[in-house]
Amino acid sequence: MRGHLTRWTVVATACALGLLAGGCAGDTEEPAANGGDDDGAWREIRADRLTPPQRAAVDRGLAARDAMFGALLGRLGEAMAEGGPGPAIDVCRVDAPRIAGEVAEARDLRIGRTSFKLRNPANAAPAWVEPAVLARRATPARYVADDGTIGVLEPIMTLASCLACHGAADQLAPGVPEALAVAYPDDRATGFEAGDLRGWFWMEVEPSAE
Repeated sequence: MRGHLTRWTVVATACALGLLAGGCAGDTEEPAANGGDDDGAWREIRADRLTPPQRAAVDRGLAARDAMFGALLGRLGEAMAEGGPGPAIDVCRVDAPRIAGEVAEARDLRIGRTSFKLRNPANAAPAWVEPAVLARRATPARYVADDGTIGVLEPIMTLASCLACHGAADQLAPGVPEALAVAYPDDRATGFEAGDLRGWFWMEVEPSAE
C-alpha cells in the first residue's frame, strides 16, 4: 500500500507542477470568480505596448495563478496520501472552486481554467477567451476590455505525467476511469498525448491608476 500511495503522490505532484509550467490538470473545475463582465468588447494587445499599470495587472494575474497552483498542489498531495485518485479527483471537484474563489477575492480579480475538452461543462470559457479556444491558441496572450480590464491568457500543455488522468483509455491509471465516471459522467478531458495543448489559465485584472 505504501508503494501505491507513493506512486500516486508522485503522479499528483508532477501533474500539478505541470500546471505552472504549462502541463496537465487544466480541467477547468474552477468557476469564474469575483464578478466581471463578459459582454464588453475585448481586443488583444501586444506585450510591448502594455502601459506600466497594465503590465502590473498582468503580473498580478500571473501571481494569482501561482497562488492557486500552490494551494491546489498542497490539497492534491494530501488527498493522494489519504487514498489515491478518488480523493484527488474530489479535490478538483470540490476544493478547486473554493481555492479559486479565495484567490480571486484576496487578490481582487477573476481567475479560472478552461479547455476545448471540458471536464466540467459549467466552466466554459469567458467570451473574450472563446476565440483562442476555437483557434487552439498555444501561446500566451494579453487583452484589454473597453473598461480597461486586462485579460491574461496562459496555455496549459500536456506532460507525460498527466496521461494518468488525461491520456487515452489504456493510459489512465487504475481507478481513474471509475472515479471520473462518478465525479464527471460527461467528462471529455481524456485522450490527450504528451505535448498536446490541454487548455488555458485565464485571469481578468483591473489595473491600478498610475
